[in-house]
Amino acid sequence: MNAKKTGPKGKQVLETTRVQDPEGTRRNIIEVASQEFALNGLSGARIDEIAARTRYSKRMIYYYFGDKEGLYLHALENAYREVREGEAKLNVDGLSPIAALTKLVEFTFDHHHRHEEFIRMVMIENIHHGAYLDQSKVIRDLNITAIDQISRIYSRGVEDGVFRKGLDPVELHWQVSALCFFNVSNRATFSKIFGRDFGTPKQLERLKRNSVEMVLRFVASGDLKKAK
Repeated sequence: MNAKKTGPKGKQVLETTRVQDPEGTRRNIIEVASQEFALNGLSGARIDEIAARTRYSKRMIYYYFGDKEGLYLHALENAYREVREGEAKLNVDGLSPIAALTKLVEFTFDHHHRHEEFIRMVMIENIHHGAYLDQSKVIRDLNITAIDQISRIYSRGVEDGVFRKGLDPVELHWQVSALCFFNVSNRATFSKIFGRDFGTPKQLERLKRNSVEMVLRFVASGDLKKAK
């Protein structure tokens, strides 16, 4: 199918990419849509604006995703998929439990800093009380892998005697997410209120080190310096 789209100068350009590279088409639409949803929310986002910023027409977007809510759900799934795929590539199983947990916290902090649209979309989904996320088996399955990974790290730490017993891996994941999430979600207000730019490289590095130390102190069974 060669659908037509009106170009910026009224010229007609053929949308042949769907036949040649359907996955590339979907990725491009989702990438632009994610930015639009992160900026304007689900209710404020406009398919017209998304189409204008891609190489594709509204007709093409509806062909792939059905409607705006369908596109939003796919964008949300993609946002979670990116962070979970990044975690899976960390290869922490060969590290000591402390080094593995350190690497996981550092990755989470850096990922959230580099992908603010992920944070915005999660905030938007919370405004909707998780209604769209609740429809997605994809997201639930993706997050199982996150808990599996942190559970393995924690279990090894308990076995080695460096992590204290009785912690819930899901709650540990919550604490890691909370520290790293807040760095993005509340950076602007904190910077304005306290007259300090919390987004400078030096400040971000300090906050990342603090986040790692707080998590390690929370799980440690004893002196961290001795454990290392």
